[in-house]
Amino acid sequence: MKKVLIMRRILFLAFMLIISLDVFAIKAEYVKVKPKSGEGILSIFRRYMIIDSPCDMEKFYKINGLKKESKLFTDRFYKLPIYIYEYNGKSIRSTIGINNLKKAIRIKDYNKYLYSKGIKKGRFTQGEKILWVPYHELYCDEIVDLKPIEPDAKSKKGKRIFPIFGEKHQSTPLLSKKLEGQVFYVVSGHGGPDPGTTANYGSYLLCEDEYAYDVALRICRKLIQHGARAYMITRDENDGIRSGKILPCDKDEKAWKNESIFSRQKPRLLQRSNVINSLYERNKLAGITKQTLLAIHIDSRKVGERTDVFFYYHMNSAAGKKAAYKVHSTLKAKYEKHRKSKEYTGTVTARDLHMLRETKPTSVYIELGNIKNPSDQKRFILESNRELLAKWLFEGFTNFAP
Repeated sequence: MKKVLIMRRILFLAFMLIISLDVFAIKAEYVKVKPKSGEGILSIFRRYMIIDSPCDMEKFYKINGLKKESKLFTDRFYKLPIYIYEYNGKSIRSTIGINNLKKAIRIKDYNKYLYSKGIKKGRFTQGEKILWVPYHELYCDEIVDLKPIEPDAKSKKGKRIFPIFGEKHQSTPLLSKKLEGQVFYVVSGHGGPDPGTTANYGSYLLCEDEYAYDVALRICRKLIQHGARAYMITRDENDGIRSGKILPCDKDEKAWKNESIFSRQKPRLLQRSNVINSLYERNKLAGITKQTLLAIHIDSRKVGERTDVFFYYHMNSAAGKKAAYKVHSTLKAKYEKHRKSKEYTGTVTARDLHMLRETKPTSVYIELGNIKNPSDQKRFILESNRELLAKWLFEGFTNFAP
């Protein structure tokens, strides 16, 4: 009897070994990719929908023999933490040796999504029957799926808390659900090593990125208060919504998900457009059809040249043009009501700018004025004016009654 039990155990172990060998034998290698110009690791991860997984990141460094913050080269192939399997024609679970149905469905959706975007050449159920499996699905605790990413919300004693707005304004009550089901990407220009345009105000230095950021935060908070999902793409965890005239210049801004901002312009712009497009696709998969990008900047011209708030849209975007003119008409009505001269000289123009051309949401580029002109400076130096700018722009983009 004892010998029979031993033989059964040996046969069982041999059977399991055969299964294991079969499972791992069909695992060929990792997906390989060449970076595009200006792409870093996070940008590639977003393109291949491997987001928010430190486990995947560690694996990427290991299989490529890289150190953290290593520079990627466009003439070299890099292995991604995505396994290539030969699909067995039966099921995902039997192909990769798992029992978890939800995990198998996520892997199916992952392959379907990458195929729809042209990143994966074929369907895993047809042709060569190649199945891609992200490393984290097999060896990590975290789950990375194709659901929308929550922007910043935290819950505290029934309150909606958004620390990005600063201690005084972080509590952000829901005032209405008018914008429910809409997504906004709010991007203030420059940041990090690039302050944008600068000008003197007495003995103080004014930096474009600081004032654009404050107005952007105010707009973002208003959007969230009325039910929208709104993302601050440029971020400064130390500077919430601020009071006072002088907003000190600093270089500690980050891009979405705490990514260091590149110093060179092209990589910096790609960094932002890539993350916006990735978030756009996730939200689109969740059924959100109305998505809008607001790029907030301050212009620089001759000292004597005064400008009102003006707008750009991309020449190939009818939706962008419509949105720009809608906000323009709102500001024109506000100026006629509140400005003594009733004159408004803000314009709407088509421009082939990166943040308009390379982003997928309906996009409008906003210039708040000329940072060098003393009259224009008052528009964003005074906190009350920054709040009015945010309020009027918010109303323009969301059709709120004046």
